[in-house]
Amino acid sequence: MGHMKTISIRELHSRTGELVRAAARYGEIRVTDDGRVVAKIVPQAEPSEVPYFARRKYLSPGIKKLIETGRLGQGGADSTTAISEDRGDRA
Repeated sequence: MGHMKTISIRELHSRTGELVRAAARYGEIRVTDDGRVVAKIVPQAEPSEVPYFARRKYLSPGIKKLIETGRLGQGGADSTTAISEDRGDRA
């Protein structure tokens, strides 16, 4: 792992745009105040293309059906209906 860059608040103030772009390109930059790390500038993580619930090991059949048909999260697709159908008589 490479050396992490450390800068002062004063340097951050005078070079904000440049340093934010550097963090996005090269990785984390630590910001110090009187020699103590007080903040970090880190690259934005790319969002996962698959939502968390879709990565779960177990999904109910109703939710799987909504995901497979692409209807989950769209207007008109109600996950409570799928949950109720899965529960059947257990509700």
